[in-house]
Formats: sequence, structure tokens, C-alpha cells
Amino acid sequence: MQCLSKQMTLQEGDLCIAADGGLKHLQQIEILPDIVLGDMDSIGLQELSGPFQIKRLPVEKDDTDMLAAIKEGLDAGYKQFMLYGALGGRLDHTLANIQCLLYLLNRGATGTIIGDDVILTLIKDTKISFTDSFARKGRRISVFAYGGDAYGVCERGLKYLLDSVTVKQEFPIGVSNEFTGESAEVEVRQGMLLICIEQDKWEESV
Repeated sequence: MQCLSKQMTLQEGDLCIAADGGLKHLQQIEILPDIVLGDMDSIGLQELSGPFQIKRLPVEKDDTDMLAAIKEGLDAGYKQFMLYGALGGRLDHTLANIQCLLYLLNRGATGTIIGDDVILTLIKDTKISFTDSFARKGRRISVFAYGGDAYGVCERGLKYLLDSVTVKQEFPIGVSNEFTGESAEVEVRQGMLLICIEQDKWEESV
């Protein structure tokens, strides 16, 4: 599991959920979660002592700890999710965490995976815009069809432009594009795009 960024901050009204061993990483950056959730196979009893709610899950279950945490957030009424520590480590868990972005999307919520060197998000039948302050020149962005071919894909304000093309799931034509330092936009008119952006500092201006 990747280390959590020290840039992680909480705003008033946020709900912070530590999924099992995620508690250790929060403790390292001195952030106190509201809820600790999981089968607790990665946490000692000493680490579980704190002013937070504990929700213990069975070891044998259908949901991953991350998906269980997402369901907890959805049940609490939240619609925007930042997922930390979701990349690296076991490949199967990395893929499962990317699938969680679709789980959120299908329930009217948005999810963003924040890694040490990449940001991942998923869009469907819509567009996402980037301000010029975020889209610094040379910052890499890759776009992949997800869950089937993506139709009417446009990439504006990037080094390599696309204008209403079909991005096929079997062909990674959208890999390794770059921002130009100006505001940019990625659109898909029908289908889904997994967007991967080089991470150096997460900014709320996306």
C-alpha cells in the first residue's frame, strides 16, 4: 500500500473512514478518523484505542474493506469520495479499488483515487475540465476507454487533440498526453473514460 500524502487535509463536515490498515497511515500523518472499519487483520489492539467509532467486519465477506468503507460513506449521504492508499501493493486490490470508482459512479457519486504519483477518476457521458493552474505544461494525462468502447471523445487544450473520436477499449490511443499550461477539457459523449493524471500536488481546482 502506498503512503498517504501529507497534503491530505480534512474540511469541516468531511467524514474520514480508515479501512483496516489505513488507520496506521492516518496515524503517521496525525489525522484522526471518524470511523475505523474492516476485518482488523492489519491492526493491533493498541492501535484501535482512540476516540473513533469501530466497525468490525467478518474476515470472510463479499466486500473488500475499501468497498465497505465506500458503502458506509454513501449511507451517510456523501457524494464525493477521495480514496487514499488504494494503489500499489497487491494488483488484485488495486484493480478492485479502480472498480470502486464505477460503483460510486453508478450510485450518483464521484470518486477520485489519490496516489503518490497518479490521480485516477472515472467519467461517463460527460466532460471534466481542468484550470490552467492545475494543467501545468508537461504534466501527463492518459485517458482509457473503460467498460467498453467510448464514443465522441474530445480532448481540448492538450498537446495531442482528439475531436469526437471513438476510443476503443483494446487500443490505448489516449496514453501519455500532456497538458499545455492552458485550461483543458476531456469529454466523452457516450461511454466511460478512466482518466490518469500525473500527481505532484492534488489541487481542488480540477
